[in-house]
Amino acid sequence: SLIIYVAQNGKAQFKQIQAAINSIDSTINKKVIIKIAAGTYNEKIFLKKSHITFVGAGIDKTIITQAIARDIWRCDHNDDWGVATFNVDSCSDIVFSGITIRNDYGFLNIKDQVLPCANDSTGLKTIKSSGHQMAFRSFMATKLKFIECRFVAFGGDTMSPWNTTDGMFYFKDCVLEGGVDFYCPRGWAYAENCTFTTHTGPAAIWHDGSLNEDSKTVLVNCSFKGYDGFKLGRYHRDASFYLINCHFPANMSDEDIYIVPTTNTIQWGRRVYYYNCDKENVISGFFKNNIETALGHPTGDQVNVHWVFKNNWDPLAN
Repeated sequence: SLIIYVAQNGKAQFKQIQAAINSIDSTINKKVIIKIAAGTYNEKIFLKKSHITFVGAGIDKTIITQAIARDIWRCDHNDDWGVATFNVDSCSDIVFSGITIRNDYGFLNIKDQVLPCANDSTGLKTIKSSGHQMAFRSFMATKLKFIECRFVAFGGDTMSPWNTTDGMFYFKDCVLEGGVDFYCPRGWAYAENCTFTTHTGPAAIWHDGSLNEDSKTVLVNCSFKGYDGFKLGRYHRDASFYLINCHFPANMSDEDIYIVPTTNTIQWGRRVYYYNCDKENVISGFFKNNIETALGHPTGDQVNVHWVFKNNWDPLAN
């Protein structure tokens, strides 16, 4: 493996993460490890290279941060490339560990703003503090792995790994925070031992599995918290949710994951499945066991990474 060191002080090869990425020869045929020392890195990152592992000094020790409102970005740009703190495309086999990635726009801009917007028919756009704010955004990327990382925004779409074709995403021991749909994978996603905190917005989790009936988002032994009355999740495209051994707080709404009014055709019907979940101070509710009604009639014990990704990927392999 090739190891590259990044630190803001000392004798590291690079002071900036982007410079370390840019230094990698795209034809290199071995794994690259980028070790990032503790510190706050005010960088917007772009990545289009595969087989890279980013190793931070620890969750909340190595912090990558920007303040970006997607609605502002799209006023002058025709796509989302650059809308997030960390932007990823056209690559695979990327690992993140011990890193916090933040989009601080909504924390820094508490009040809504009306700004000039070239791409808006009126020439003006209202930018909400709770609007789309991606900390992480991926396009045609797959086999992305996140271990002991934190992803933070005040607004929506904090963690946006988007690839309905063949996107595969694995999260373990991560913390995710944001507004509406702040965890919104497209394709196949598996999260275990993660914590989800809702700051604002009508729902925490979302999924798009509209290109393949087998695609799904699975959450195992995950915990949720947020403002009083926050809702668990929603969807407006074909989605498939599996929640296994998950924990809900007493102040979460009793409303199940719901469909938003949509013109999209929902090909495969409602697919929201629970197994052995609990809600503080509540004996039973919308989260009652129904996993046996899922396609193939799986048991709760069968739902693991190998069941989700099949032979396409093993995120537990070294």
